[in-house]
Amino acid sequence: MQTPHVPETEVHAGNPRHADRAGHSTFDDRGAVSTRGRSCGAARRGIALAAAMLLAAATLLATAPRAFADEIWHLDNLKEIGGHPVRVVGSPSVVGVKGGKAIAFDGAHDGIFVPSIPTAGGKAFTIEVLMSPAPDGPQAQRFFHVQDTTGRRILIEIRTNHEGGWWLDGFERTASDPKDHGLTLIDPKQVHPVGRWYWVALRYDGKRLANFVNGKKQLDGARDFDALGDGQISIGVRQNLVYWFKGRIREVRFHREAIPDDKLQRAGER
Repeated sequence: MQTPHVPETEVHAGNPRHADRAGHSTFDDRGAVSTRGRSCGAARRGIALAAAMLLAAATLLATAPRAFADEIWHLDNLKEIGGHPVRVVGSPSVVGVKGGKAIAFDGAHDGIFVPSIPTAGGKAFTIEVLMSPAPDGPQAQRFFHVQDTTGRRILIEIRTNHEGGWWLDGFERTASDPKDHGLTLIDPKQVHPVGRWYWVALRYDGKRLANFVNGKKQLDGARDFDALGDGQISIGVRQNLVYWFKGRIREVRFHREAIPDDKLQRAGER
């Protein structure tokens, strides 16, 4: 049975409301030609060159695009993801996609649960999901649900208009105060075509929560959130088995920091 609707503070295109959710040669004393000066000069030049190369390398490393995440989950099987056992609900299937595999969900009965939250204990985080929503999926699809043992949670969701379009919905609630309904980020004007691959992301820097599609910010809002503790993640469905996702999900990346906009993943770069 579907859980009762609880209103949650929502940033809708910037407006709060309520909704569901870095040498020279010398002579020695015997009159012979000596190369000590030349050798020392060459050594000094070598040291200077090495120092310059190290500085250049350090500068390059400081400015190079981030090419790693703290943990990456490849959704290519139904037994183990990211080294964690998988609990399966319904009959999701592993399907072949260009360059690899993904898990397909039917939008009505399919989901998986993973008993881990890789960003637990970190106040700042970025979560990126590579997914492709089906053309005929439900209107509300809460396909990525992070929740700790105290009930604090993060959700990445989509809404569809049944006209071939979808838009992103991001949510976080970590306060224990029952009057705090969390923060929802949703903008129905940011519509994307269904049936394609997208990287969606939810990022919190300690002050602002923001969501993204292929590296482009959809919306953000200010809120002070606590770090989540240990818990589990459901993929393809909300953890109380409502709001099912129809489509394919291939990969999830977890960062224990708020990574810059230009380091976010974009579909088509793979």
